[in-house]
Amino acid sequence: MSKRIPDSELIISPQGRVYHLNLHPDMVAEDIIVVGDPERVPKISTYFDKVEHQVNSRELVTHTGTIGRKRLSVISSGMGTDNVELLMTELDALVNIDFATRTPKRKQQSLRIYRIGTSGCIQPDIPIDAFLVSTAALGLDTLMAFYKWEQSEQAESASLKVQRLLGLPFKPYLAEGSKELLAKFSEEFYQGVTVTAPGFYAPQGRALRKPIAFPTLPDDIAKVETGYGRFTNFEMETAGYYAMAKILGHQMISLNALIANRPNGSFSANHEATVDRLIRKAITTIV
Repeated sequence: MSKRIPDSELIISPQGRVYHLNLHPDMVAEDIIVVGDPERVPKISTYFDKVEHQVNSRELVTHTGTIGRKRLSVISSGMGTDNVELLMTELDALVNIDFATRTPKRKQQSLRIYRIGTSGCIQPDIPIDAFLVSTAALGLDTLMAFYKWEQSEQAESASLKVQRLLGLPFKPYLAEGSKELLAKFSEEFYQGVTVTAPGFYAPQGRALRKPIAFPTLPDDIAKVETGYGRFTNFEMETAGYYAMAKILGHQMISLNALIANRPNGSFSANHEATVDRLIRKAITTIV
């Protein structure tokens, strides 16, 4: 028999809701769109035929509803892989832990999770306002140092290559997206390996007023080839999502609106329109 999870480790409210997300198991769908910006949640649920639940909990905003006969949830994480770890762990708890007994369910459920977010491109030949689906993602954060997990040989090779190239004092991690979900987004999408950074400025090679440790980071990493393709873009969540999905047994794919091109020094003139096109494309594909 599975060991009971203590109250201090999995916090469940008197209403039967998981602590941070403030969701009851019945309030989340099997297909979930995740975004960083809480304000993007209602922009997506506007396309729902019906909204069943609306929950605001700090930066974690959830709308669950239906489009036709398809049930969908949209949840915001805020920025960074620390929030991703929290969101993914509590989503998994909602579907794979019996809240009454506080034990894992015998039959585990695999969610389908789609990230929709903005990103900066590091390849000069990919145009502004293009869409990119991440075949894999490299994490420049330390989240996975706290989990017992194994990378494939191919992922380990790419991680070590980047560590040596940049002279990083730690080894990055690399995780793949879901091949099944990747296949759904073959049309109108570039493909590449996303770099997930633990910050927006220095960790992505942006220097404003003070010197930074890795000023040539975007140019250096853009030249690296991996078994998953070339490095194409920077953002702040995808590697955490891919690694957590692998550990927990869920399917995950990251869809990026490329609203900046770092080599060209350009930024989208209407990035909100680009994001809205990506939202509509994703919903059409999911439904």
